[in-house]
Amino acid sequence: MSATDVYYDPYDVAIDADPYPVYRRLRDEAPLYFNERYDFWGLSRFADVEAALKDSTHLSSAKGDILEVVKADPVMPPGVFINEDPPLHTIHRSLVSRAFTPKTMRALEDKVRAFCVACLDPLVGADRFDFVLDLGAELPMKTIGMLVGIPDADQPSVRAQAQHVLRNKPGAPLPVSKDHYFDGDLFTDYVAWRETNPSDDLITELLNVEFPDESGTVRRLTKEELLIFLAVIAGAGVETTGRLFGWMGKVLAEHSDQRREIVQDRSLVANAIEELLRYEPPGPHVARYVNEDLELHGQRVPAGSALLLMLASGNRDERRFDDPDRFDIRRKIGQHLTFGYGIHFCLGAALARLEGRIALEEVLNRFPEWDVDLDNAQRARSSTVRGWDSMPAIVS
Repeated sequence: MSATDVYYDPYDVAIDADPYPVYRRLRDEAPLYFNERYDFWGLSRFADVEAALKDSTHLSSAKGDILEVVKADPVMPPGVFINEDPPLHTIHRSLVSRAFTPKTMRALEDKVRAFCVACLDPLVGADRFDFVLDLGAELPMKTIGMLVGIPDADQPSVRAQAQHVLRNKPGAPLPVSKDHYFDGDLFTDYVAWRETNPSDDLITELLNVEFPDESGTVRRLTKEELLIFLAVIAGAGVETTGRLFGWMGKVLAEHSDQRREIVQDRSLVANAIEELLRYEPPGPHVARYVNEDLELHGQRVPAGSALLLMLASGNRDERRFDDPDRFDIRRKIGQHLTFGYGIHFCLGAALARLEGRIALEEVLNRFPEWDVDLDNAQRARSSTVRGWDSMPAIVS
């Protein structure tokens, strides 16, 4: 590792405001980076991050995929499939994936569009609206609620819980209890009600599905497993996707010429969303536990270490993308890292893309021109999900 004074800290508010210059220095000067203060290693180049995401032999997800969780090593309840390794991960992911098939996503389009229309129509005629408060805080939760089977009345508390668990004080790591991390109690009453009132939703399906577990025993999910499944799905689907909408408002306001191109040619919408995901990913990094010594860039990363995979840095790696700091809705992107890679590729990627595409189409139908009021925008203080709590837009 070359000598360098570059410093990266995922909790530093100033760095988080615009991490890309630091990411560039990391890629050039310290592609394998060690932070002594917080005792973690980091990878920042696209090829290195991609390879690490695929490596479930040396790198484990079983201790979490958030840096603070990996370091705290909390007791993981059964069913946190995003924090499992094979064979458990394979078994649990296959059960949940039935809710996210391409066929299911196609069937959802009209319903998601109806939710989006219901969010936006009341705002027509106003001189401003908020990409996060009016859209990002509503559409993902309504969509996940419909898919999973969370009643409308319970959705605000689910959204609040999803946001709460990922919030840290500015400049400080996320507080993680070693004894308890995931809490599925929020869904206890509703699951009990669904047992006697089945419906066409994921809860009902998971209550009745039978599967061979890791021991070969054919069984149903335990109540604890099911409650944790629901907590994971609701949290991931609400918080990360919700942040996408704030970036949509900001980035397309700053690139109004490209926004006007999309207004004229709606075939550009899908690639514009893909470029937005590359350019400002809501989840800037994930973490892994090093369970076997690793040799990277001539250095030994010892077993027991925490390794931070900087997805947002890889997405701006000039070794992979031409002029990566330029936002370009016509870019031939190929593969970005926002949804991960390998066995832990984001299960909800197709749903996030669907929501983003529909939201942009419906916003442009009503508000083809806008500027953002950055003086009144509010950042979301989370080192895990990067984005905005409020992104007000002034429409004309």
